[in-house]
Parts: sequence; structure tokens; C-alpha cells
Amino acid sequence: MQDKSKIIFGNVISDADYRKAVASKAKYAKKFGDDSAAPHPAIVVNNPHIGEALGVRDIRIQSGAGDAPFDTEKGIIVGNIRMGFGHYRISMAMASAAHALGYQPYWMDLNSYPDTTCTKVISAQNDLYSLGSRISQKSRVFNKLVWEPMNYEGFRKLSYNASDQKNAELMAPVFQNVPKEIPVIGTHVWPAQAAIHAGMKYVVNAIPDNWPMALHLAEGATHTIQTYSAWLGYKALRGMDKKRSLKPMPEGDIVYTGHYVDHELVANLEADTAFRTDRVRNGKAKRYLLTVGGAGAQQALFADIIKALLPDIKAGKATLFINVGDHKNVWESLKKAVPELAQAKVFLNAYDKAKAFAEAARTGEAKGIVGFCHEDIFAAVYVTNLLMRASDVLVTKPSELAFYPIPKLFIQHVGGHEIWGAIHSAEVGDGTYEVAPGRETTDMLRLLQDEPEILLKMNACILQNKAAGLYNGAYEVVKLAAGK
Repeated sequence: MQDKSKIIFGNVISDADYRKAVASKAKYAKKFGDDSAAPHPAIVVNNPHIGEALGVRDIRIQSGAGDAPFDTEKGIIVGNIRMGFGHYRISMAMASAAHALGYQPYWMDLNSYPDTTCTKVISAQNDLYSLGSRISQKSRVFNKLVWEPMNYEGFRKLSYNASDQKNAELMAPVFQNVPKEIPVIGTHVWPAQAAIHAGMKYVVNAIPDNWPMALHLAEGATHTIQTYSAWLGYKALRGMDKKRSLKPMPEGDIVYTGHYVDHELVANLEADTAFRTDRVRNGKAKRYLLTVGGAGAQQALFADIIKALLPDIKAGKATLFINVGDHKNVWESLKKAVPELAQAKVFLNAYDKAKAFAEAARTGEAKGIVGFCHEDIFAAVYVTNLLMRASDVLVTKPSELAFYPIPKLFIQHVGGHEIWGAIHSAEVGDGTYEVAPGRETTDMLRLLQDEPEILLKMNACILQNKAAGLYNGAYEVVKLAAGK
């Protein structure tokens, strides 16, 4: 197999950058070991959290009989990692679409095998990324000089991909005893790269971002993208080496699919949009869903948003759902900043009750402030999906949620690559532009409260986008993987 750190899509990597890539792998191998010669038994077990809803079973790297054999005819592996919530969210969309299309989705989280070098390497990098996210929201200097340049230009470089490819060689052993003919959908580049290095025969690399970055390249896989502008940027490897002209990605290696959205949200889109439109036209309380990301950043901004909505909530003109994910400490911090939250109804580690609440709220009444917090990562992420169907406005940074079919208020990004998610959403009409912290954020909240035509237009655009197939990306990715 060609060394994927030496030549990337026909573009030769410099000797200096190749040596850096080799050194990066050596550093991690020295720190965490290289377990490529160790046995990695793989079994299938039932998923107790989203198994019933999405038909998901887990692939565990451990000895034992397992709950079922591998299905090499209908099985599709969703390879992912826990890095924030976004990649888990995209994985759930893929699993949901696979289940709806009659396939057996397997959940393979490369960050959940603590005894492997793979997980140790991923966890170390995840911890650094989460720390950087939080610091960037507290230090303008760090954000300007380190975090923004790294997320916008650093991850964009082809040389960065060379290092990632070398590091992924340490992740490949977890696929050792997984049937090679089962298709893999990677919702982060590392599972896709690891699958290719391990010899998996059919790999789709579902790229999450709307800003082309070499970080997301996994040569040997079929790459998918959610927007046409990003398709062209990836095709041309735009800006990935500013010192030379690059050969483009070959025909068929990058495929436009549309937005990655869960089957449950796409299938019920018309009905949910009708409920939202009815609430707006009849002057009912507008429902805002505020979501906290996996890194737990932006707490000060969330507190400002809650305070801005409090008068309307008290007057019965607004309702606020707050999902802090698995960050109970964030809820406690928000309560200190906004004492009124002490009176809120809270679903704490009560997924079934939260699910029942969201379903009832979709067609019924919902008042005041309601909080959600779950230690289980699946519940922490999926509660947002459930609440979206009962909400009028999703308040979020422009990350993976930028592509979901619900009117969105985009608050400040965390990492420059996210900017383009808001730009795309504003262009297709289902979200605002990205608003700056402070007055611009509160002004937009006021507009959404007082000017019904804004949400009516967003909902109309969502219906138009649905008719055009914009939200069918998850289905298309699954079809690509299953088509082999």
C-alpha cells in the first residue's frame, strides 16, 4: 500500500513534512505503545440507549460471545469518535438513515476502547481540542493568535493530513477482526483513515464542515460533502498548500449528498413545520432550544441569552429549552449566573421522561424554562433531536447543527471553520447570519420575538429545501456505502 503520508491525491509531500508526520506517530507510540501485534477480538452487542430507536448495535473490542453475529449482507458500520457532540450527532443521522433503509447499523466509537492505543491517541487529542475550545471563549488573545488561525488555516494544510495519516496507523488495529466486506461510514476522518489502513474494502468519509480542510481527507475512501461550494473547494484542494498548485481530487472521490439529517426529522418535517407555522401565525409563545456543545464552552454567552429572554418567558411569550448535554457543571454555573434557573423544571438522567415530555410538547403546551442533563452521551446528544421537533428556534453555534431543518439563530462560532455553516444556512434561508455576542444577539432575539415574518419565511424555505432534497444527505451516504 502506498504511504499515504508521502503522496496525497498525487501531491508529493516535502521531506520535512513527511519527517514531521513520522515523528508525530513515533511520539504517540512512545507515549501509548504500539499494539498492532496484539489481538483485537471484536464482538457485536446490543446498544441499550439508541438500539431500540435507531436499530443500532455496538462493536466492542473485547473477548466474549456477543449478542449477535456480524451481518455481512446488511451491516453498515458507523465509525465515529467522541469529540464534542457533533460527530456523534452525524453518526446518529447515518445510523437512523441506515435503519430506515433496511440496513443493520453498527456503532463503532474508536474513542471507547480504553485498553487500545487507538483510544489513547484519540483521547489525548480530544482533550487538547476541548481545552482549546474552552480557553478560546475566555481569552481573546488566545482565540485571535492561536485558536482561530489553527481552526481556519492550520487544519487546512495538506501537511496536517500527512501527520494525521501516520497517527491513524496506530488506530487501525481495532478493525483487525471486523469483517472487511462490511461498509464503513466514517463521521470523523480518523475512523475513515483507520479503516483504510486496516484494509476495510468499502469506506465512505462523511465530511462535516463547510470549509475545505485537509484535516478531513482520507484518501482511498469516497468523500461526501453537504454543500456544492464545499464540493468544489475539496475537489480543487483549495488553499491546502499556498506555495504550489495542487492536483485535484480524482473524479468520484468527492460526492455531494446534501445535509446529513436523521430519518425521524426528515420524515416528519412537513408536520413539524406546520406546527411551527401555526404557533407563529397564532401568536403563541415562541419556543427556543439552547444547546451546549460537547466541550462545554460559551457559558457566559448562554447566560446573556437566557437573561435576555427572561422578560418574555415571564410574560408567557417565550419558552426556553436548555440541553446542557452531559455537562451538569454547566447547569450549575448557569444557575449561579441566572438565579431564576433554580425554579426551572429539570430532567436529570431521566431520558424516558424527557422523551415523553418532548413528544407531548410537540403537539401540546410547553411553558417556562425546562432543563435537560444526561450523563449518558447518547441521551445527552439525542435529546436535542427530540426537542427540535417541539421547538420553533434552535439557538446554536454554526457547527453540525447548522444543517438541520429547523429555524436557527446562529451565535458566535467556536473555531473559524464553523463560520461557513452559518453562511450556507443563511443562503438557503433556514437560519440567521452569525450574530456577534452582546447587542447583536439580543437584537436578533427581539426580532424573532416581534417580527413573525422572519420565522414564517424560514419555515417556508425549509419546505422548499425539503422538496429539493437538500436534507436527504444521510440517506445518500448510506446508499453510497451500501452500493459498494
